[in-house]
Amino acid sequence: MPLIQISMVEGRTVEQKREIARVVTREVARIANTKEEKVKIYFTDIKPENTASGGKLKSDS
Repeated sequence: MPLIQISMVEGRTVEQKREIARVVTREVARIANTKEEKVKIYFTDIKPENTASGGKLKSDS
């Protein structure tokens, strides 16, 4: 059973997450040759102050 974790800076809408879930599920099931029902996706929303890039917090941009 494929388990997929998707972490993103918070701010995505439920509609966006639905589309991501639909597309990722479809493609992973196809590539892994498994049923879509077997694909599990876990979304983690990360606050901007809890991520950094290039030595700067995302919340400081």
